[in-house]
Amino acid sequence: MSKIKLSAISTTAPKKLDKEKTKAATREILQELDELQNLLYAQHKHCVLMVVQGMDASGKDGVIKNVTGTLNPQGCTVHSFKAPTPEETDHDFLWRVHKQAPGKGMIQVFNRSHYEDILIQRVHKWIDEKTARKRMTAINDFEKLLTEHNNTHILKFYLHVSREAQQQRLTERTEDPRKMWKYNENDLEEAKLWDQYMDAYEDAFKYCNDIPWIIVPADHNWYKEYIIALTLRDTLKSLHMKYPRLKK
Repeated sequence: MSKIKLSAISTTAPKKLDKEKTKAATREILQELDELQNLLYAQHKHCVLMVVQGMDASGKDGVIKNVTGTLNPQGCTVHSFKAPTPEETDHDFLWRVHKQAPGKGMIQVFNRSHYEDILIQRVHKWIDEKTARKRMTAINDFEKLLTEHNNTHILKFYLHVSREAQQQRLTERTEDPRKMWKYNENDLEEAKLWDQYMDAYEDAFKYCNDIPWIIVPADHNWYKEYIIALTLRDTLKSLHMKYPRLKK
């Protein structure tokens, strides 16, 4: 596919979109998701993996909480990938990821994901370009394995925040007592590598696109919540699920 240029894609909601009407639509979608999740869990034939990627302060935590927070926690889990442990580095880079893949009937959310292994690792040159390309091939094979052998429906979201909005949110973490717990001085250093991260993400979109990426404008929280909730709802509806019935 042709390379996606993030600089050419808006980070804001469409100007003609009404904020309050969109928020009301999101609430209705979340109500639908309650029943759809029950169907997914009960039928036990499919599963969903939601990959949520984005720069620091793009709103990953908030959108995950607001979209999945009303779902039954028995059928929806969230896993955040931090720096690998010594045990994890003793294995291939997907070893720790595969263990968190959803089982049938489940919705699994990755807050950051296996893509960090071709993003931060590449930006900081902890891996060379040859290794990065090999990992991209492995990621495609991994996602194909999940979809073809466990009926996993993978939704890959990139929260597309502007540099200005990111800086504003990072500054708020130093000033707002309710957000200071989020502060990490390393975030400011990572923000200086913006251009390198954009290049790495654009390569991920180009070379790991067997399952297409969804670029979500992320400057407005209410809009990104709507897009992600809508995509999850439509995906589950497309499965035409039915409750199992007793055999007579």
